[in-house]
Amino acid sequence: MYMCGRFATSKSLDQFEEEFALIGVPERELAANWNVAPTQEIYVMTEGPKLEIMRWGLIPTWAKPDFVSAHTINARSESVHEKPSFRQAFKSRRCFIPADGYYEWATELGRFASKQPFFIHRSDNQALAMAGVYENGTAAIITKEATGALAKIHNRMPLFLPKHEWKLWLDSDFNDVSELQALLHMGLSPEDAGLVADPVSTKVNKIANNGLELTKAIELGEQETLI
Repeated sequence: MYMCGRFATSKSLDQFEEEFALIGVPERELAANWNVAPTQEIYVMTEGPKLEIMRWGLIPTWAKPDFVSAHTINARSESVHEKPSFRQAFKSRRCFIPADGYYEWATELGRFASKQPFFIHRSDNQALAMAGVYENGTAAIITKEATGALAKIHNRMPLFLPKHEWKLWLDSDFNDVSELQALLHMGLSPEDAGLVADPVSTKVNKIANNGLELTKAIELGEQETLI
């Protein structure tokens, strides 16, 4: 299971337009999806800001026909500037991927039983804006080392930037790599991003399962936790 390999997006274009002060939205609207998986269509917020529809899993311009985009759904903040699949997009095609929240599966690093899924979202239920890069109608989410409470679940988390830096992040003319790397270091902690993590049903493990119920918190029994 990839880090941040599933997320939920159920908000309407009108809701996104209001929350992000968008100047443009797609002509068609994606159906609500509480179990978005790699290679599926997603919303991507680009310079403007405006919302576009792309596929999850970045395919670089030089990719051969057998390139597997499911392997490029995430880009590590520590190496996005130098990895061949991402470095050109990082210079001038940066974005945000909006979502209700994302799913993460606990690893042995934390205090929870391995493979226990969690739904991680904002406590105020506003949309998340996960930093990313895009190219050729495809996109990837940038991840960083997890900190705070999320480090008890998994060692990676999406990159969230302070809102006052969003315009600069989306600016295609801002392409100084060293300055962009400095911007990556401004990633918010889970607490500053207002995130909470709810344990959820293992039904989310199957891509075929969908619906709001996948995001609902459950109670963990003693046999399901590691103390």
